[in-house]
Amino acid sequence: MSIPLPVLQVKLLLAIAGGSTLKVHRDMDGHKDFMLHLLDGAAQPVEAEVAAALVEAGLIDSNKKFPAATFWLTDKGRAALAALGE
Repeated sequence: MSIPLPVLQVKLLLAIAGGSTLKVHRDMDGHKDFMLHLLDGAAQPVEAEVAAALVEAGLIDSNKKFPAATFWLTDKGRAALAALGE
């Protein structure tokens, strides 16, 4: 039995699964801004804690590029979304 994910984490997973792109924009001082780039071209800020929790849980991963890394769903993340529909 898995622990239910918080609502903000589920919404972020669903957005990524739906085609939106999560990126972390970093500067030389180490400051990070997580942004969800929507299909219509708009961008929304994402709380760092929400994205970090998904990375820590192995539900998303990134290409770890500088200055902007792009995230995607892992197999575990896709399975978590599939389990929500059950």
